[in-house]
Amino acid sequence: MTADTTAFTFANSTDLILEIPIATQNQVDVGSQFFSNPTSRYQGYINELCLGAVLEWLKEDFTPQAKVWPTTTVLSSFWELVNGTAVTLDGTRLILVPSETIDLSEFRVPQEWVDIPSWMGDYYLAVQVEPDAGYVRVWGYCTHAQLKARGNYDASDRTYSLDGDNIINDINILAVARQLCPEEATRSAIEEVTTIPQAQAQNLITRLGNPEILTPRLVIPFQLWAGLIAHGGWRKSLYQRRLGITEQWSVIQWLQNGVSQVAQTIGWGSFDLQVSEAGARGVEQTPPQRIISRQLTIAGQIYELLITPQGEPETTIWRFELRNLTVGAAIPAGFKLRLLTEDLQPFPNNEDIAITAVEQLYIEVALEPTEGIVWEIEPVPENYDREILRF
Repeated sequence: MTADTTAFTFANSTDLILEIPIATQNQVDVGSQFFSNPTSRYQGYINELCLGAVLEWLKEDFTPQAKVWPTTTVLSSFWELVNGTAVTLDGTRLILVPSETIDLSEFRVPQEWVDIPSWMGDYYLAVQVEPDAGYVRVWGYCTHAQLKARGNYDASDRTYSLDGDNIINDINILAVARQLCPEEATRSAIEEVTTIPQAQAQNLITRLGNPEILTPRLVIPFQLWAGLIAHGGWRKSLYQRRLGITEQWSVIQWLQNGVSQVAQTIGWGSFDLQVSEAGARGVEQTPPQRIISRQLTIAGQIYELLITPQGEPETTIWRFELRNLTVGAAIPAGFKLRLLTEDLQPFPNNEDIAITAVEQLYIEVALEPTEGIVWEIEPVPENYDREILRF
């Protein structure tokens, strides 16, 4: 077998059978240390195999720009908690829901992918994974609207299920539908997730951070659970707590000891800026200033988000600054840089807006020790996933 996606011949000619790429099979480790318990570990394993096969097919048959949402580096924080993976292609979101079951009489989708507005998809793909045989079977799909209108909600495991008769078995119809009916209403309107207070979120993270709780998603009411994990920063905090990983998002620690490996994987880094009056006679050179930075792709251009402490080392004033990395290029009118509290609340002077094209956007904010801050930019950067920076 080659690593290329391969169609096998099975009794049901409408099924799409894809070979799991050899590279994926070699990389995926069923004993991965990225999960807190065997149940989550195996869930991650099945999702990784599914994604490896289906994403390659989507890139070949739909668009080379097909990519994981929000980014591959945080997938384990999803799979620790819930089954499924989101993939975007040209503004359309597909939710891949893998299973090893050989019973194809119904398609079950975790409620998180249906009822959390920032997670929900346009289309949901039912994928049977055969790890030992090295292939996956995409045996049907449905839209979000179909799940909400015809799906049966099971409160015991918080899933929506559709009878096999009610899902579209021929995956080729998906491509035709996207081409011929691009305006098709694929999503149903759903309620917004309620924002939960920071103190309550911290209590839940402490409680559900116990890895002996194998299915934390079923322990608390859904609205509470959804409010917790819809916040990317809290989802990652819960994941890290379950794995026993210490705080990875402390900017103070980044300045002192270097950016954590977890933060480096999504693009954070640092550099030193010499702020002394170089060459001035009799002027004592001051130590270089460490600046935290992250490159971002926004609307096809590369920008840099900078975080700089202002004044003395014990200062509580921090400057957040956005710049276009292209020499001579400006930030277009309409761009926004915004800071929010950890529980996503605004505060005075928390936003800078480019009324016309500008060289930079910046916000200076006074923060208490250990206080968390969330940054946002409009238009939304590629691979954006909320994070809580701790100061």
